[in-house]
Amino acid sequence: MLIKYTARDKEGNLITGQAETDSAAALAQKLKKDGLLLTSTTSTSSRTSKEKIQQLLEKLKRIGTVPLEEKMFFTQNLQIMLHAGISLSQGLKTLASQTENKRFKYILYDVERSVEKGVSFAESLEKHQKVFGELFINMIKAGETSGQLEETLRQLKIQMKKDHDLISKIKGAMTYPAIVIIAMVGVIIVVVTFVIPKLTELFTSVNAELPLPTKILIAVSGFAVNYGAYLLVGFVLVVIFLFKFLKTVPGKKIWHKILITGPIMAPIIKKINLARFARTVSSLLKTDIPIVNTFQITAKTLGNYYYQQVIQNASTKLKKGISVTQALADYDKLFPPVVTQMISVGEESGSLDEILENLAGFYEDEVADIMASFSSIIEPVLILLLGLGVGGVAVSVIMPMYSLTQAI
Repeated sequence: MLIKYTARDKEGNLITGQAETDSAAALAQKLKKDGLLLTSTTSTSSRTSKEKIQQLLEKLKRIGTVPLEEKMFFTQNLQIMLHAGISLSQGLKTLASQTENKRFKYILYDVERSVEKGVSFAESLEKHQKVFGELFINMIKAGETSGQLEETLRQLKIQMKKDHDLISKIKGAMTYPAIVIIAMVGVIIVVVTFVIPKLTELFTSVNAELPLPTKILIAVSGFAVNYGAYLLVGFVLVVIFLFKFLKTVPGKKIWHKILITGPIMAPIIKKINLARFARTVSSLLKTDIPIVNTFQITAKTLGNYYYQQVIQNASTKLKKGISVTQALADYDKLFPPVVTQMISVGEESGSLDEILENLAGFYEDEVADIMASFSSIIEPVLILLLGLGVGGVAVSVIMPMYSLTQAI
């Protein structure tokens, strides 16, 4: 700690100063060696409060993630505070003190300090683009420029809530199938590694000719027991490889192509991307962001590689003066005629943002309805797979037992 002190030299003159030391006693010893007599001390912090805050923030900078719910809470409450007449700086400081997420707390304090220094809100957020995203920052920039920051925050709140609801419905619908599949795999592993080896001993002891299904099951069981560790390591390595491969451009192309052409998932994936496209473009247009920039930003928010490429190509066409309808007309497999027709009506009437908002609501409702009935749709498939797995094992076990009973 830092200690301010007063001491006397050999002539009796008072000397004041400060030194970094562990205690007053250690300081007295140090001064004594210099021929000074310590008379009084005043301890203070070794760092100013701002330095302490900075050190704390730096530690919190990269801890954890920022969930969408935290950003929704921040956006909604900041909009309410601005509407109530609270300054942007004070609102940021208040919300930073309330958030429990350590990383988000650091970010909000950092943004608040930048705003206090006179930096714009959008520029302060740009340092944390990975957390807020390009869409959020560009809408804030447009809101500040037009003097409609409060309205922009309201639009962002709606956008984030719709995204959150859509993601929640998809996760909820996938939970049941995931649990059933995991349980089915677990049962198969237990049967193959623990039950079948016991029955194998019985079958081999009687030296009887075993049916083909039983031989296959015994071979699979033996391989799993003898090479189980290698299988586990291999499985983990394959999963890691797939995850890394799917993050590459060739991997995305293959996987996303399967998603938009497959028989079951394709309609759902297309509706999700259309809903996000319409909602994002509508929100950006309401903040007076130019249409070309709107499409460039929207392309980065879509989840499917091919939708991203189409919107990016469309933004290039828009620079040449082509209408939105014409820019999307060549991609009827991704943008159905009903979408381009509604966009055409919106362009002609000058209400493209409202048309797209209604279109987004339509597709969001469709996705919600599909996800609500998704479990009932996929349940027969899961039951069929489960029945085939259990039935195959049962037949492989029962057939040799029946043959042995007949022989006796």
